[in-house]
Amino acid sequence: MFEILQFAFMQRALITGTAVAITCSIIGLFLVLRRQSLFGDAMSHVAFGGIALGIFVNVYPIWTAFIISVLGALGITKLRESTKIPSDSAIAVLLSSGLALGVVLISLSNGFNLDLFSFLFGSILLVSFQDEISVLALDVAIIIIVIFFYKKFMYITFNEDQAKVSGLDVVKLNYLFIVLASITVITSIRLVGVLLISSLIVIPNITAMFFGKGFVKTAIISTILAVCSVESGITFSYIWNVAPGGTIVLTSIIIFLLTVGVKSIFGLLVRKKQTIKQLNN
Repeated sequence: MFEILQFAFMQRALITGTAVAITCSIIGLFLVLRRQSLFGDAMSHVAFGGIALGIFVNVYPIWTAFIISVLGALGITKLRESTKIPSDSAIAVLLSSGLALGVVLISLSNGFNLDLFSFLFGSILLVSFQDEISVLALDVAIIIIVIFFYKKFMYITFNEDQAKVSGLDVVKLNYLFIVLASITVITSIRLVGVLLISSLIVIPNITAMFFGKGFVKTAIISTILAVCSVESGITFSYIWNVAPGGTIVLTSIIIFLLTVGVKSIFGLLVRKKQTIKQLNN
């Protein structure tokens, strides 16, 4: 198995995948706690529209996806704050808009092509050196910003109204976080594709929450689970010659199911022990 590390493309895939996994788990935890788990899915659909636009106008699709995703996220956040639209409704509007834009542009571009399929389903094994450097630079920047604004993001996540009363500029901080989340989604496209990004953002965090730890420990557990899922998924996809994006998500789901199963069995054993102790008393 270790012989795969001799290939440069596998080295790039594993390094890039690890960076993406760490960023997705950190940003994803905030999204899950904000009850915006589907934001990643919505942004991936907006990115789909941006990618379709790039292919339509013959521009590198990732750049158009960046622009469309950030503008869409900022616009929908402004709409939610100015009209008090619930978060889930705003996300639904964002998702539908991106998907509709993509479908229309695809039809104008004479249908699907290989480039579009690689973005839809991921192509981590085709990541170039330039892609690797770009992803690493963006992910490091995102992590540094999150660490710098960590306490403020935490405050807003758990009690936005109290954060406003305390004097925090909640609006600008929300805009900043939404931009970071959008960039995270775009950098993840090469890993799992447009269709599976939300899974990588959400599933490791939900799994980590079953351990019942505090925020920091949950973030650490989530990061470890995400990295394990990505590294295992990429490795097995190469060995079995299957799609890496789907393999990564399936690995994450297996870890989630195992965690739920072990947690349930442990809970039953504890309750049984307590029942026996009560009967003996």
